Amino acid sequence: MTDDYSGRLSITRGQSGGVRVLTVCGEIDLDSAPQLLDALTADGAAAQVTVVDLSGVTFMDSSGINALIAAHHAAQAQGGRLRLAAPSPALSEPFGIVGLTEVIPCHPTLHEALAACTRQPEEPDAADARHNRGGHQRGTSKRISWS
Repeated sequence: MTDDYSGRLSITRGQSGGVRVLTVCGEIDLDSAPQLLDALTADGAAAQVTVVDLSGVTFMDSSGINALIAAHHAAQAQGGRLRLAAPSPALSEPFGIVGLTEVIPCHPTLHEALAACTRQPEEPDAADARHNRGGHQRGTSKRISWS
């Protein structure tokens, strides 16, 4: 199912191996970020394992980053997990600067994000640590709290 929001943002919902996949295309800004958050959290969706495929996102401002953080917190509160996949370089750089990849695991491809989701929650998430920016893989990680 695809939702199209004023021609600037479209969100396609799907499943892959029991993992919920949202493929997002277009621009995520102050006007469209609420639709992204709704898609990520509506009808108990936050309780599932969800991968957000960002390969089609051409722009994201702080409103979009805040929507992802809110969805991540909602997922954690309901026992779910959120993963990000395939951000363009235009998104990867701001994600690293604000520390988003320290909070939400981010993978270079959808395939790698889905593979990380199939591991048991108690298993080490080496793919998450390897693909996140920062010190996780070097043991120098700092805790970041988003409220």
